[in-house]
Amino acid sequence: MGNWRKFRTYRRRNSIMSLVAVLVLLMVAGCSESNQNQRTAAQQSPQTQEVASTPTPQPVKTKVVTTFLPIYLFTKAVAGNVADVEILVPPGTEVHEYQATPENVKAIATANVLVKNGLGLEEFLEDTVKNAQNSKLTEIDASKNIKPLNEISPVEKTAKTEEERDHEHAKGNPHVWLDPVLAKQQVSNIRDGLIAADPGNKATYEANAAAYIKELETLNSEFQETLQKTPNCTFVTFHDAFPYLAKRYNNLKQVAVVEIPEDQLSPTDVQNAINAVKKYKVKALFSEPGVDNKLLTSLSKDLKLSLRTLDSLESGETDPQYYFQAMKANLQTLETACK
Repeated sequence: MGNWRKFRTYRRRNSIMSLVAVLVLLMVAGCSESNQNQRTAAQQSPQTQEVASTPTPQPVKTKVVTTFLPIYLFTKAVAGNVADVEILVPPGTEVHEYQATPENVKAIATANVLVKNGLGLEEFLEDTVKNAQNSKLTEIDASKNIKPLNEISPVEKTAKTEEERDHEHAKGNPHVWLDPVLAKQQVSNIRDGLIAADPGNKATYEANAAAYIKELETLNSEFQETLQKTPNCTFVTFHDAFPYLAKRYNNLKQVAVVEIPEDQLSPTDVQNAINAVKKYKVKALFSEPGVDNKLLTSLSKDLKLSLRTLDSLESGETDPQYYFQAMKANLQTLETACK
């Protein structure tokens, strides 16, 4: 029993001594860490500490302005998130007769790049660019090296006066974006222009353009395969926007463009329009989204033809994928109308 007490006393003293040793070690380690932190803090100057707490500034993105919706869609697809892309002409606004605003001048004055369709479409641009006085502005012509078409079908004028004449295209028809193959060329032109203006993002521009061009090639194949089933699809339009589309696909034939004013029509003008459409014995009449022309509706009833909508993409959504949505809807319309 005495030995057991001695063992317990010995173990208790041992435990106390061990505990004391641990506490001493912890105090030494704490003091050492505290001294190390103090030395590290002392070594850092106030300027160094301030820099460490300041976030790294983000690189300034290239600012790109585009003229109207199709060019915006193509440019945004190529630029992705590495450039800021704006649009000058609000979607749904008539680009042929557009009048520039002070905001347009300011946008161009502060931009790095301006992308246009070209072929004389954006008549408002020349004076707007001059007024912006931006000597560092890079301009990209999306239609570079594209051979423009002139009239490939007769233009029937149904009104008495020349004042009602639709817009004319001195440099050829500018609606090249409605041909998926020519749209590929436009995307390539935009890609090359952005790379020249912003070489640091070359890889991104090339990758984005390649992906979008691949989608355009698929779209072209869909048009070819679908329109092979509708031989001799003859149609009349009321806006000369589709000659490139018609020329690309052999089974699709735009036989006339009938120019119809929206108001001040005499009975003779109406009859002229009816006669013009009857003359070509067409399968289809095509209008555009947002056009509410009572004469067109009346014409379709008199001629026993359905009036359908073909989208010229001058209005719509600003998502680059909208181009494919609208063009596939156009293809479905053509297929249905030409059966």
